[in-house]
Amino acid sequence: SQKKRKGSIARRFRENRASFRFAAARFRPTLGAMRRILVTSALPYINGHIHLGYLVEAIQTDIWVRFQKLRGHDVRYFCADDTHGTATMLRAKSEGRTEAELIAAVSADHQQDLAGFGISFDHFSNTDSDASREVCHDIWKALRAADMIVEKDVEQLFDTQEGIFLADRFVRGTCPNCKTPDQPGDNCSKCDATYTPADLIDPVSVVSGTRPEVRNAVHLLVNIEKLHAFLDEWTQSGTLPSESANYLKNFFLTEPLRDWDVSRPAPYFGFEIPDSPGNYWYVWFDAPIGYIGSTSEWCAANGQSLDDWWKNDHAEIHHFIGKDIVYFHTLF
Repeated sequence: SQKKRKGSIARRFRENRASFRFAAARFRPTLGAMRRILVTSALPYINGHIHLGYLVEAIQTDIWVRFQKLRGHDVRYFCADDTHGTATMLRAKSEGRTEAELIAAVSADHQQDLAGFGISFDHFSNTDSDASREVCHDIWKALRAADMIVEKDVEQLFDTQEGIFLADRFVRGTCPNCKTPDQPGDNCSKCDATYTPADLIDPVSVVSGTRPEVRNAVHLLVNIEKLHAFLDEWTQSGTLPSESANYLKNFFLTEPLRDWDVSRPAPYFGFEIPDSPGNYWYVWFDAPIGYIGSTSEWCAANGQSLDDWWKNDHAEIHHFIGKDIVYFHTLF
């Protein structure tokens, strides 16, 4: 019975060999149709372990990358650890080690965990790399040359005990809108009102437990409203998945875009802004540049050109990210 079954399978294979070859030929790209595809997934933050939600995203990305490679395309998958910000600075201080030591240890854990689930990167870097710093400088020069940068005095809460300006997440207080207590410094969990930490009633520093004071500091902002028309057109051009395009209509088709604050005063763990000593690029400015920085490191090690991947009309760039950061990545 088994011999008959095997013979029947072999016979059907011989009879259908031509159609199998045709299907395989259709599956592989024809000569000259090979696509150059750069793929990224969102950067894991250095201040936590790899969690289940991130693994789902990374596994989805890895499956898609493997599929495109099986089709014969030139595909590269890049990622990096998101390293900068006040939280990194405070954690390193509390653990008695430098930020560089913290990054090295946690990044090794991240890469080990991801490899344990079979996720394979062409290169995995971190946003504190020299390559990322260089790209930050290039992009900043371009923004300056395009007259996209404005300077403003911004009110921030300052922890006098710790000697630091407090980011939104490091302040809690009573919502100025609905008066609900113990709310974070940017958004009320009860009434969904948005505000600045300085708007909170009876604010408290999460770092020291003391009441912070309001101080003025010069911040550098990007005037993204100048590119509003371009963003309207580009997001609805068919480049993005329809779900993302429809989601973004809520932001781009209603009101002017606010200037985007991209700096933080010292002390802050990040890259110092070259033409504004004492100010550092906010973590959300240099984090997406980590995609490019990681590519740059790989290119340098493999004799390739960064422009062939990031400034090439014939190259594709695919970002696998969660919906909550689609708006930000689109602006960037």
